Amino acid sequence: MINCTGQKELGKKIKPTVITEAVIHDTDDPAIWINPEDASKSIIIGTDKDTDGGLYAFDLNGKILRKVSGLKRPNNVDIEYGFILNGKKTDIAAVTERETNKVKFYSLPDLKEIGEISVFEGETERGPMGISMYKNPETGDQFVIVGRKSGPADGYLWQYQLSEKNGFITGEVIRKFGKYSGLKEIESIAVDDEMGYIYYSDEQFGVHQYYADPDKGNEELLVFGKGDFKSDVEGISIYPTSGKTGYILVSNQQNDTFNVYLREDPSKGKIAEIPVSTSESDGSEVTHVNLGPQFPKGVFVAMSNGRVFHLYDWRLIEEKIQSALQSSAQTK
Repeated sequence: MINCTGQKELGKKIKPTVITEAVIHDTDDPAIWINPEDASKSIIIGTDKDTDGGLYAFDLNGKILRKVSGLKRPNNVDIEYGFILNGKKTDIAAVTERETNKVKFYSLPDLKEIGEISVFEGETERGPMGISMYKNPETGDQFVIVGRKSGPADGYLWQYQLSEKNGFITGEVIRKFGKYSGLKEIESIAVDDEMGYIYYSDEQFGVHQYYADPDKGNEELLVFGKGDFKSDVEGISIYPTSGKTGYILVSNQQNDTFNVYLREDPSKGKIAEIPVSTSESDGSEVTHVNLGPQFPKGVFVAMSNGRVFHLYDWRLIEEKIQSALQSSAQTK
């Protein structure tokens, strides 16, 4: 296990391969839509967080392709594939709109609005922030897991099962779960569909792990990362190297690094810390899919101050992880 290390020990910061065009206000969270016909034409979806905010689509060169304007403080965004809408398989982006207490749905890649859910109804603390989507690999059922600006010590997250009503996506709450330390807030949520786990960042505490399938119950499985972060525990991204192995990357926001844990056993502790050029990174996302010559092993996308997203060639991150693992093996 690696303890908090200085910048010199971590080595040079990785430079982004691509920096997107700037949004108007404040980038917050990205997602990656893989184009099924040509992966090199895949799209980065990202939020611009403000009272007059937006949802943007960028190409892999960072150019703005299209955007949805006039959203009321959109926070986080996530993507799922193949929801049956009007008899057709539709890829969707789900976005939290904090000032209206809603989750809004958009079809991909065109960003057409196709539904919404009013969330945390009946609660005093509503303001939705974090969101992640889950598709049960066996049943095909789709869900959103939503977090909020503040909430109770247990039952902080609500899970909604999605359905179609009158040609639009809606959903109903089927589960309230998730412990909260009370230290700051919970924003970043990530789901590993394949392994069936939900992870979320309890910002000054650690990362919690639960089952994604509501039928498996609300027992907390693990908390990891305690003591590994300078201050806030932020964006979570999962990079698979096989069906059951890979890496979980978590933003060490105030250190401008990403802490890396083993997907197959995060309880083993931090295996690497990746110094990046992003400043105060909040949201992030990664894919292992070959996206063409620039990103043959996938791309890691991180929000940065400066109203932009940074796109990193995964090979540069992998190199740092392998180097940290080798150093660790030599010191044992």
